[in-house]
Amino acid sequence: MEVINIQNLSKSYGRIHALDDLSLTIEAGQIYGILGPNGSGKTTTLGIILSILKADSGSFQWFEGKYGSNPRKNIGAILETPNFYPYLNAIDNLEIVRHIKKVEDRNFDEILDIVELSHRKKSLFSTFSLGMKQRLAIAATMIGNPDVVIFDEPTNGLDPQGIADVRKTLLHIADSGKTVIMASHILDEVEKICSHVAILKNGKLLAKGPVGSILNNDIIIELKANDNSHLSEVLKQLDYIKSIEDNQGILECSLPPDADPALLSTFLHEKGLVITHFQVRKRKLEEEFLSITKNK
Repeated sequence: MEVINIQNLSKSYGRIHALDDLSLTIEAGQIYGILGPNGSGKTTTLGIILSILKADSGSFQWFEGKYGSNPRKNIGAILETPNFYPYLNAIDNLEIVRHIKKVEDRNFDEILDIVELSHRKKSLFSTFSLGMKQRLAIAATMIGNPDVVIFDEPTNGLDPQGIADVRKTLLHIADSGKTVIMASHILDEVEKICSHVAILKNGKLLAKGPVGSILNNDIIIELKANDNSHLSEVLKQLDYIKSIEDNQGILECSLPPDADPALLSTFLHEKGLVITHFQVRKRKLEEEFLSITKNK
């Protein structure tokens, strides 16, 4: 089932094109990352599909029209820094959210268990760490048992432990069968959390699809020798090396995914080269992102 179908959305603020002819389809059960630097159109996209902003042109439809003209009761979302009452505890704050949403179900214990805050349900919000506050905000989106939850930069400003906790929470929510839509500029988090990704820059969609297909599966081998110039000339003799780049004195060679790095090491040894650095790694989403967005 299509959770949302976005067709040709555009939005401008004066001369600034915040969104330029964006088309995107998100299916049920996906963890969909909308990835891009600040100013790329991520928050504008979320604002439009949540009917907070009005597009200049284009259209979108939630749940293939299943819930008619008012699908918002089936969507939970955080777009900005969550606001809770500091002098109330977690349960009381969630009760206010429940009242605003006009939801009858008070399954607060279950929700707090998902975000691992059950042990602090009676603690004042003012005593929460930043990561705990973010997890309570995630809990608030779950009130009413929505089909889709939407987060704008959910790990922004958190320390490593807070990031890990939020990541674990989002994966838990996705495992429960809900669709998660997440906007982020943090490449590593999208790579670790999301099943699918759309890459935006300056309001334009540059690439979209499963993270595994957007990621280049090439093997990257980092090499360094006493004489990198000679090393580079020797490497150019090999037709299976797709590219060679000098990154601050380290030569980064791109090989097809079925290449055997051990054969390259043997070849260089036979050529009499003394290799002082040899490391094999996969191409990461950050490199793919920079490659896709370069000069665009």
